[in-house]
Amino acid sequence: MSTFKFAVINPLLHNELRLKIMVALDSLERANFMYLCEITGSTRGNLSIQIKTLHEAGYLQVDKCGSGPTARSVCRITNKGMEALRAYEQGLRRLFEERVPDMEEKKKIG
Repeated sequence: MSTFKFAVINPLLHNELRLKIMVALDSLERANFMYLCEITGSTRGNLSIQIKTLHEAGYLQVDKCGSGPTARSVCRITNKGMEALRAYEQGLRRLFEERVPDMEEKKKIG
């Protein structure tokens, strides 16, 4: 059996919308919900679910401004979120750089 293992990438960030949210917030100090909705091309419902997932993971801080129908949510990436995003990027790079052993090498390894 081979000892080769692919690089591990964060499955939480390996979602198109969550990744877009994280990349956007990495380049912005903060963004409100409607702006994130606009730049990601997401529906409000889907964006809300993905922000909640990232918030629960500790990757985003979400602040509510106001109350009632005029309330606004403002999001920003946390230090934990920045670290996770950098690790995800490095994991993808390693994944593309890795060399899978060919069959002859596999026989030698395993």
